Amino acid sequence: MTGAVDELLARLAREDGVLVRIVSTQGSAPREAGTWMAVWADGLTGTIGGGQLEFQASDEAREWLAGGKPIDGVRRYPLGPSLGQCCGGVVFLSYQRITAEDARLLQSELVARLDPVALFGGGHVGAALARLLAGLPFGVRWIDSRDGVFPDALPAQVHTEHSDPVQDAVAELAPRSRVLIMSFSHAEDLDIVIACLKRIRERDDLPYVGLIGSKTKWATFRHRLEARGFTADEMARITCPIGVPGIGGKEPEVIAVAVAAQLLQSLSAARG
Repeated sequence: MTGAVDELLARLAREDGVLVRIVSTQGSAPREAGTWMAVWADGLTGTIGGGQLEFQASDEAREWLAGGKPIDGVRRYPLGPSLGQCCGGVVFLSYQRITAEDARLLQSELVARLDPVALFGGGHVGAALARLLAGLPFGVRWIDSRDGVFPDALPAQVHTEHSDPVQDAVAELAPRSRVLIMSFSHAEDLDIVIACLKRIRERDDLPYVGLIGSKTKWATFRHRLEARGFTADEMARITCPIGVPGIGGKEPEVIAVAVAAQLLQSLSAARG
């Protein structure tokens, strides 16, 4: 699965477009600030919420693409009777003409706006998660201690990294990263968990740390973590088993769906 950034980059290599972004909102609005869509002569990549707002913004962007007057500054759109939308709020949009020359900068900028996920483990479940998360609002840092485990072709939202010892990567994670631990060995998993707990103790900037495994695995880990001086409150910051309950099946793709859903729950809770 590829994400909107990949689609944008692929199409931008063939034709110019207009990038429409939500700069800010007031009151009720279909999407939040930072949301974007790319408007092409005959299509869209991404969405700013659909409805009449998106229809009007697309028309205005296409007029510019067809040789019309450039759109400067930020435009205000009340979501009331004039647009036929009952949200009642106000959306402020910016418009940017984009070409193939903008591709590299756009990739960096748009991926940087995504919520960071650190995925430890290049196995089957890790690969299924990387594919799935690429289509969701996450930027993925995919980490393993082994060489040659990552596929050659990856979505723009997934960055791979070799780290040996693997737990050293924890110190360099972006603040507010959500961490998923599923390496090829329990020993590595434990080392990564310890590194995460130490970082939480020092900085408290990892809102979610999930460890793949059974309740039995977690009971064993708890004993080892207690022996290293971690408290019950600290260990409660680790989610194990991971994934929303009620989804059966041990296929990598099924596990990936359950874990991705839990990440989205964590993200929604953090946003209130």
